[in-house]
Amino acid sequence: MCIRDSLHTLCPPPMIGEEFDSQANKKALQINLDPRIYGTFAEIGAGQEVARRFFHVGGAAGTVAKTMSAYDMTFSDSIYGPTTRYVSRQRLFAMLDHEFNLLIERLDSKFGAERCFFVFANTVAARSYRMHGESHGWLGIRFQPTPRSPTSDIVIHVRMLDDENRKQQEALGIIGVNLIYGAFYLRHRPEALIMSLLDDLKPSRLEVDMIQFNGPEFLRVDNRIMSLQLVHSGLTCAAMFRANGEAVQPAEIFYKKPLLVERGSFRPITLLTDDMITRSLELFRQHPEFGAEEPVVLMEITMQNLLSSGGSLELQDFLERSDMLGALGYTVLVSNFGEYYRLVDYLNRYTDRWIVLPLGIPALNEIFDEKYYSNLDGGILEGLGRLFKQKVRLFVYPSLGPDNQLITVENYPVSQNHFHLYQHLLQNGYICQIPDVSSELLHISSSEVLAKIRSGDPDWEKMVPPRVAEIIRDRKLFGLR
Repeated sequence: MCIRDSLHTLCPPPMIGEEFDSQANKKALQINLDPRIYGTFAEIGAGQEVARRFFHVGGAAGTVAKTMSAYDMTFSDSIYGPTTRYVSRQRLFAMLDHEFNLLIERLDSKFGAERCFFVFANTVAARSYRMHGESHGWLGIRFQPTPRSPTSDIVIHVRMLDDENRKQQEALGIIGVNLIYGAFYLRHRPEALIMSLLDDLKPSRLEVDMIQFNGPEFLRVDNRIMSLQLVHSGLTCAAMFRANGEAVQPAEIFYKKPLLVERGSFRPITLLTDDMITRSLELFRQHPEFGAEEPVVLMEITMQNLLSSGGSLELQDFLERSDMLGALGYTVLVSNFGEYYRLVDYLNRYTDRWIVLPLGIPALNEIFDEKYYSNLDGGILEGLGRLFKQKVRLFVYPSLGPDNQLITVENYPVSQNHFHLYQHLLQNGYICQIPDVSSELLHISSSEVLAKIRSGDPDWEKMVPPRVAEIIRDRKLFGLR
C-alpha cells in the first residue's frame, strides 16, 4: 500500500509503454496521487487537452472535480458573461472567477478543510479548417497553497508554432500540466517554474511571451524580472510590461495602433533622449501620411544592454532603469532583437499601422553596416527590404561629427557602395530629419551622465530632464553618491 501524506510523496504505478516516460505525464500522475489537490478544468478552443493528460495517466478521480468546455459563444457568454474578444485575458479571468466561486460554493463544506482547491482555465485560438493565422492562447491557474487559504494566480500567454492542429493540442496539454505542477511544487522558485514550462517541448513549438504572478503567494515576485526571465531563458524573443510593472501581452497595448518605438540603454534618459522623443511625436502629428491617431510610445531595451561583461543579467541595473521609465509613464519592451528589421518583423505581428523609429546617427550607421545582415541570403538589401516592407519610417536626430560639424540626413557620410540605396530611401521619405534641434543638447551622452552620477559630480542634473533628476535622487539610482 502506498502512503501519501505530503505534497511531495509519489507512488508511481507500473509504466505502460514509452508514453508514460514523459515529464508531463509523470507530473500529472504526481498531482493525481496527491490527496490535497482538487479542482476544475475549463478549456475553450483546442479540446480538453490538459484535462485529458490527467485522465490518461490514471488516478484522476482524486484530482478532477469537474471538466467543461463551452465552445459555442452563446453558451460561453451565458456562463461567463459577454465579451468582445474570446481569446483574451478578460475572458480567462472571467472563467477563473466563475469556476472558483462554484468550487467553493459546492465543495468547501465537504472538502474545504483538507483540500487545496484550484481552477485551471484556458481560452485558445488554435489552427483549424477555418483558421490558419496566428495561433495563441491564454492559460491560467487560480489555486490555494493550503486548505482554505487565500488564492493566488499565475497567468501566461502562449504562441503555438506547430503547423498542425493535433500538434498544437499536444503542446497545449503539456504546458498546461507544467503550469499546474509549477503552481503547487515550484511556486517558491518562480525562475525554476518559468524554466519548467517547456519541459517536454522544444522552443520551436511554443513561445511564452507573457507571465504574471498575482496574490499573497507572490508578494515578493517582481513581474518585471519575470518578463526579463522569459527573454533571457529563450521562451520568447520579447516581453513587455506597463509603467506600473504589470506584465502585458503586446496585442493588449498596440493591437492595430501606430507606434513610436525608442530603443536604447536609458542609463539614464538624458535631455537629448527626451528631446528626441518629444520632437519625434511632434513630427509624427504633423506628418500628412500618418493621420490623426496618436501613436503608442514604447521604450525598448535589448538584452545585450542588460548583460554584464561576463554574460550574466544585471538585475539591479535593469530594475533601476525600469523604475525610471515607469515613473515617467512609459511601457517597456525587453527584447533580444539586435537588428532593426527583426524588431519591425515582431511589431508587424500586432499592428498594420505606421511604425516610427526615432534614432541617432550612430544607430543609422548600424543600419547601413553590412555585418548585421551576414545571416541573410540577400544581405543588406534583404535586411532593408524587411525593415521598410510595411509602414515604417526612421526619424533621425542629428549629431556632431569629429570636427563639431552638424551631421544630418542630408550630409550623412554613407559609403559609396550604399550611396544610391541611401538616396532612394531618403528621397522617398523612408528616412526623415528631426528638425529644429538645439545644438547644446548634442554634446550630451548617457555614458558621461552615468559617470558623473557615480563620481558625485552634480553637473549631471543639468543633463537630464528635471523629473528624471528627481527620480534618480529620490531612489538613489545608478550608483548615486
